[in-house]
Amino acid sequence: MISKNTDIGLLVLRISIGGLMLFHGVAKILHGISFLTENMGAIGYAVYIGEVLAPLAILLGWRTKIASLVFAVNCIVAIAVAHAQDLFSISDHGGYANELLMLYILGAIALFFTGAGKYAVSTTNKWD
Repeated sequence: MISKNTDIGLLVLRISIGGLMLFHGVAKILHGISFLTENMGAIGYAVYIGEVLAPLAILLGWRTKIASLVFAVNCIVAIAVAHAQDLFSISDHGGYANELLMLYILGAIALFFTGAGKYAVSTTNKWD
């Protein structure tokens, strides 16, 4: 019988959502966020928290629950600000138009409820 290894599954989930979102954050570091700050003012800079700091914390497994909550809120704001027109849309390929952001949100919510697992930098705080 194959045994479960929930901790490896959580590590894979953390690498998936944290690692992939980090690409979005690095792109914003390299190319700027003027498109956000022009419309949202100084609050546009919060994207660095949601797309760089929170994904790094998720990847490391440090305060994963709070980082996942911040990450999910960031994705919800991204839908509201940049993808609201696609809220009830199907893409040209037949999938949900906001599919990627929804996968990020749902993965982050899963981590909020489970925590990082034992393969994490920190495992003893209530936010881990």
